[in-house]
Amino acid sequence: MVAETKLYDSLSIKPDVSQDDIKKAYRKAALKHHPDKNKDNPNASEKFKEVSQAYEILSDPERRKVYDQYGLEYLLHGAPQEPPPGSGGPGGMPQGGMPGFNMGGMPGGGRSFHFSTNGGSGGFNFSNPESIFADFFKQPGSGMGDDEDIFASFSGGGKGRGGGNPFGGSRGSRFRDSRGGDGREMRAPTPEVTTVERPLPVTLEELFKGTHKKMKIKRKTFDEATGKRKVEDKILDMDIRPGYKAGTKIKFKGVGDQEEGGTQDLHFIVAEKEHPIFKRENDDLRAVVELDLKEALTGWKRTIATIDGKQLPVSGGGPTQPGYEERFPSLGMPKSKKPTERGDMIVQIKVKFPSSLTLAQKTHLKEVL
Repeated sequence: MVAETKLYDSLSIKPDVSQDDIKKAYRKAALKHHPDKNKDNPNASEKFKEVSQAYEILSDPERRKVYDQYGLEYLLHGAPQEPPPGSGGPGGMPQGGMPGFNMGGMPGGGRSFHFSTNGGSGGFNFSNPESIFADFFKQPGSGMGDDEDIFASFSGGGKGRGGGNPFGGSRGSRFRDSRGGDGREMRAPTPEVTTVERPLPVTLEELFKGTHKKMKIKRKTFDEATGKRKVEDKILDMDIRPGYKAGTKIKFKGVGDQEEGGTQDLHFIVAEKEHPIFKRENDDLRAVVELDLKEALTGWKRTIATIDGKQLPVSGGGPTQPGYEERFPSLGMPKSKKPTERGDMIVQIKVKFPSSLTLAQKTHLKEVL
């Protein structure tokens, strides 16, 4: 026979259940009433707090034993080992209700109740409900299967931090701990949702024309039906606009791993693939034409394919100096903010000198130069 059943009732269990049954009941109730899952229900936060605090007491065998024998008031207010004579109702509860609880005004306590965060001096102090929730899902045997790290970063990388809210939506804790009567330190606040960055390799031609890409990612989510982590595939659609530059970020909100504080954001960062002909310089494109010494001195001709596939003839009558540049307007990359305008194409000359000359060649060059 127990002194009271209020904590058991809040978890919808009987007083004679096992510790494993208490864990299962809390997991089910916490997932059901978590505020991030019930944003339109103003009562969800209080219910979530109620089941979390009930679990915090009943999950500890020693605290549960004291609660079963003497009741919650006795546990919260740090009473001596035995309840004092004439202390009132069952479990040492005073008639007419308990400080820190809303008993509905019923003599001796009613069916409804509301937890107070702090007990009396020297008594038990409740933890932050979000912290109870996070700590529960970090421990082995919490129903998370073989994946003990419920709070792992997205796809194993990024700037993830530890945590434990598998729903998302909230970027900070709805509850705050206060320093208890026993002088315990305040718990750390829930960390903000993290952002994971991934490179997105794109060809220069794709950045010139613009393109649409589909990216398949794997993300860790929380299956509330089974209470376990699962990995699911997700397809992201993204448009690469003409003129995008390396470093441009394509942002997706709330598509990564579920973690404490919310669901990770994912940023794809445009990275230009190396091009066989062109090197991009802002909105301009640079192509290097290599000449031998004879061509540089006497003249040369080349045909260069532009980025949009046209054939552009270039030439020089000689002599052509090493490093000489010729600019062709509006044959470069489109400007992302002014897509009807383009940068220039620059043709730069590189002269390849012979590694050695015979004595006769040197003599002849001296005669003609």
